[in-house]
Amino acid sequence: MSQGRAIDFSRLLTVGEVASRSGVAVSTLHFYEGKGLIRSTRSAGGQRRFTSAVLRYIAVIKVAQRTGIPLAEIAEVFRDIDTSQPLSRKQWQQLSQTWRTSLDLRIVKLTRLRDELDSCIGCGCLSLEECPLRNPADALGAQGPGPRILDRG
Repeated sequence: MSQGRAIDFSRLLTVGEVASRSGVAVSTLHFYEGKGLIRSTRSAGGQRRFTSAVLRYIAVIKVAQRTGIPLAEIAEVFRDIDTSQPLSRKQWQQLSQTWRTSLDLRIVKLTRLRDELDSCIGCGCLSLEECPLRNPADALGAQGPGPRILDRG
C-alpha cells in the first residue's frame, strides 16, 4: 500500500514496467511466461500487459530460486494459480507448506554435506584414506553413480 490506498491489481503494466519494478530482465519475464510461471494479456496492438499482481509472483519466484527451489517446483505450485490475480492467504499457506517440506529436506542434505564434506562422500574414487572405511570395495557403486553417501535419505 502507498499513502493508505489499496494496490490497484487491475492496473495493467507493460513488460518494461514489470522488468523495471521487479528487477528482472525482459527476457527473463518472457522465459517465466513461457514456463507458465506468470501470465499476461495482450493489448489491441498485440503488446504484453501484466496486472500489477505479477510483481508479487515474480518476487516469490526470485525468493524461491534463492533458496534453491528449482523452477520446475515453482511451476508445479503455480500450475493451478491464476498469476494475474493476487495470491490469496489460503494459496500462500498451501504454497509455503509445500516449500517448507522441500526446504526441510534440502536443509538435512546441506547439513550432511557441510558435516561430511571433509571426509568420504561415497563417490567411488577410493583415493581418500577414509574411503575404504566408509565404502569398502566400492560397495556403494552397486547403488548407482555419484555421491551415494550424501544422497542417502
